[in-house]
Parts: sequence; structure tokens; C-alpha cells
Amino acid sequence: MKNVLVLGASLNVDRYSNMAMKKLDEKGFSVLSLGKNKGYVGSMQIRAEEFLINDLYAISMYLNARNQVDYYDYIIELKPRKVVFNPGSENKALEILLDTHNIIHERACTLVLLSIGQF
Repeated sequence: MKNVLVLGASLNVDRYSNMAMKKLDEKGFSVLSLGKNKGYVGSMQIRAEEFLINDLYAISMYLNARNQVDYYDYIIELKPRKVVFNPGSENKALEILLDTHNIIHERACTLVLLSIGQF
């Protein structure tokens, strides 16, 4: 099972991060999440503080560029295989940083990637 971190996770069912958590879980991924508010989406816990994740397959980004800055070191420390910048989360500065650490990244929609089997 591949570990995926949803960064910018929301308890609000109308938010795309919430929809992505459910779809990732449905597709068999191990969903981990970090958001502003703690809680649960089904049985999946949203944490409000950084935590260690071993063998991280991907980060699905749902924070805007300004709100990502505080997580740069955390993202690099986690060593994900890839980072998916969902619409509205594009960040050229972070992309350059990821390149220097040989971390693959793409500007795409997690929900679309999952629906076409490309996540």
C-alpha cells in the first residue's frame, strides 16, 4: 500500500482535499493528512501538526504557495517520490527546491489522475 500525504486537508466535504482523501482511500492508498484543523474524514485522521512518515509515495498539495513556505523543510525531510500540485497550489519556488533534491513534481489534479489511473 502506497503512503500519500494530503497537505492542506480539510474536514469540509465541499473541499477538493476532502474529496481527494476519500478517492485515494477508495483506490487503495494509505491516506495520511495534515491540515489546519484536527479531525476525521471517515476513519482517516487529519493531523494539525507535522509528523514523521516513512516510505512516502506522494504528497498531494492543497495549500496555496504562500501557505507552503512553512512546510518546505518538512516536505524535503519526508523525501516523497513525487509532489502533485493541485490547481491553485502551483509554486515555482518549491518546484525549484524539489528539483535540487531530485523529487519529481507535476501540476495536475489528484482527482483527475486517480480517475484515469495515472496517480
